[in-house]
Order: sequence, then structure tokens, then C-alpha cells
Amino acid sequence: MIEFDYSGLTGAVVTKEDFSYEKDRKAWNRAIEKYPLVIVYCHTKNDVSNAIAWARLNSLEIRIRSGRHHYEGYSTGNDVVVIDVSKMNGINVDEEKNIVKIQGGVTNRDIYEALGEMGYPFPGGGCPTVGVSGLVLGGGWGYSIRLLGLASDSLIEVELVDYKGETIVANVESNEDLFWACRGAGGGNFGVIISMTFKLPEKIKMATLIHIEYIDVQPQEIIKVFETWTNIFKDLDRRINLKMGIYNSKVKGKGISITGLLYGNKEKASMILEPFKNISKKVIFNLEYITVLEANRRIQDSHPPYENYKSSGRFVYRDYSRGDMEDIINLVNDRAEGSIYAAVSLYGLGGALMDKSKEDTAFYYRDAKFIMGFQSVWEESKYAPRNRDWVKEKFEYINLITTGSYSNFPSAELKDYEKDYYGENLYKLKEVKRKYDPYEVFKFPQGIKIEKF
Repeated sequence: MIEFDYSGLTGAVVTKEDFSYEKDRKAWNRAIEKYPLVIVYCHTKNDVSNAIAWARLNSLEIRIRSGRHHYEGYSTGNDVVVIDVSKMNGINVDEEKNIVKIQGGVTNRDIYEALGEMGYPFPGGGCPTVGVSGLVLGGGWGYSIRLLGLASDSLIEVELVDYKGETIVANVESNEDLFWACRGAGGGNFGVIISMTFKLPEKIKMATLIHIEYIDVQPQEIIKVFETWTNIFKDLDRRINLKMGIYNSKVKGKGISITGLLYGNKEKASMILEPFKNISKKVIFNLEYITVLEANRRIQDSHPPYENYKSSGRFVYRDYSRGDMEDIINLVNDRAEGSIYAAVSLYGLGGALMDKSKEDTAFYYRDAKFIMGFQSVWEESKYAPRNRDWVKEKFEYINLITTGSYSNFPSAELKDYEKDYYGENLYKLKEVKRKYDPYEVFKFPQGIKIEKF
């Protein structure tokens, strides 16, 4: 066994010999079981630089971690150096300049709390412990996307530590190609994010939180909801966005839930969503006009502290026929052995997302209608292989009816992941990778690769 000298590392260093290692190595997806050599909790950019230098000196691979939410666990690994920026969580709001600057470890909940208390919305994600830097690097879906755009569309500057341990600032005037890439090209490809600066949106104090659910309903009712969903999105007010989940739950049975947010009053929401009211008698139709901060708290609090799951997501461009809808619903007709919850979900797109072209930033799939997510959740680890196989098998059909994959909902099974994640923007991204990480210091199983000639 190789003995390593950890004295060159700064920050809080956790090795396999430390008591906290078992807790520190875990991902939000508890089905990820990886054993890094060392985890470095960085407090300053010097800690980050030292960790990069130490990893290179010892010929070790680097993984970058902020919120621990990578679906396939690529923010960790076996016998790697995990550079964890979660302790770098400062937030600075400058209302005179109309900006907010955050450090690389800030989470969705952190920024919602900070800005929400001041009356600002933010185009963040739904899960509270997701790192904002990871969210933004992949583009960033959220319930505000149709009004405020992707999380990355509000980004005006990024600061990262590169493979040499040096700090690079990227914006529209400096290192513009890197700035372009950092808005949609997934995390972990170009360096370690230590800060991001965003333009503040206009203040919005109140919003309507939407919860619609049809519990233990018949297949024909689920199809009717699906058809209604599709029709509503054809001409939808950009102030509203919705996520729909067709589920098979051990607790609730088969059903369909819709969660959403409208930057407007309850009466407006009720009018827009009227077609959903009379589809089934088994419907919960709940609209609450509350502060934007409280709405985001409710959405975040609906997520568990962790899960065991296999999940992925791809882009929907087609208008599905009734037969397609039946096939999609049938994907979750039976759960895998040991599964407590399976779902196929549609995440609303459109609106402000389409104000930019697919070449304006690295996020390519701006003209898609939805993201289709698919997942299975289990509790006992012995059922993990069966659930993973179940998802892989069903996903073969989803691949046929979708186009391209969302890098923040990754799948290890993609045969041509680079093209799936980045479309025609891949060629420019490879140039950026070659320029800013020529030795592929930041390498992981689905990283952007430099072509060898």
C-alpha cells in the first residue's frame, strides 16, 4: 500500500483513517458507494490550489464536489482526491450594482434564504442542498425558468481555479469562451468554481404555489391529465412553470402530481389551471398565495434528506400521440422489486429559456418542450441491482422518443454522452477544454474529452 504525505494539503483534510470519513464520503444518492483517498474541505482559494497541486504531484485524479448531488456520483470516486467547496458559502448582495456574488459552495436553500429575505426571486433549483455552482454549470432548471430563464442566464461572471492552481475570472469581456462554456457545459470540466456573480432580478414579493394531485386514479384519467398538460403548455403564460410526475408509489398507489409556481395571484393561477379541475373526483387542487421565499421553502422541504435511486433525464421535442402517452404511462405500471417509488416526470421548459439561441451559451436544448425524467427509488441496498436494471431497460424506450440528455440529470449508460449533453456545441466545448485544461487534469467518467491527434 502506498503511503501518502498529506502535509501539502490545507483546509480540513479527511482520510480513510478519520472517524468522520464514513459520513464525509456519502453522496445525497445513498446508492453511490465510493471510497475516495482523501476529501479536502476547502475554505479559501489557496486550499483549492494546494489540493490541485498535491493531486497532480501524486498523480491522482481529482473530483469536484459542492452539494453531493451528482446522479451518477461523478463528484466522488474510488481512491481520488475530492475537492469539496461546501464550506465556501459566503453570499454578498450589492443592490447598488444590482448583483449578488456567491462562493462556490452555496446551496439552493442558502441563496433562496438570502435573496428571499430581501424580496428577490432567484432562478434556482427545487432541491435545497444542491450546489448552485453545479446547477448553473449544467444550465439550471427551476420553477422560475419560464420567467427568469436558466440559472446560468443570470450569470455575469465566474471565478475558478484552473489546472495550474491559478485563478481565472471569466465574463463577457475576459475569457469569454470559458464564460460561454460555464453556462451549460456541466460541472467538473474546466476547473474548481470558487465564486459566481449574478444579475439580480426585479423584486417580486408574492407568488402562488401550486399543488395538484390525483391519487389512486384510473389509467384513462392519467391520460386525460397528460393531454391537458400538453395543451396548456402550447400557450402558457411565462410567469408560470410546472412539473408533472406520473408515479407508482408503494404508499399512494398509482397517480399523478403537478407542482408549480406562478408569479401572480391565486385567481390567475386558478384560471390557467381550470382544465385540471374536473378530470377526476380524486383530485387535490391546492393554490396558496404566499411570499416567494415561503413558496421556495415549501418546495424544498418536500425533498427527503437523501435517497437511494437511479434516475436520468432527456429532452422532449415531439407532440406525443395518445398511444405514446399510454406507452409512457405504462413505463411505471409495475415497479422493480424492492422499489418504493417509480415515476416518469415532465419538467416545463419554454418562455424566457427561448429568449437566447442555442449558440449563445453552452446549453444547447433551449427549444425543447420539456425534460423527461425517469427514476426508481428503493430503501434496502440489496435491491439496488434490480432497480438499476429496471431503469436501464425502460430507458431504452425513452431514448427512442426523446432527443439529447440534460447533463444535470446524467446517465452512465449513454453511448455518446458528449453529443447527447451538448449537441452541436460540443465542437466549441472541446476547443475550450483544450485551451483551459490541456492536460485533462479535470477528468471524470463523463468529462469533455480532448481529441488526441
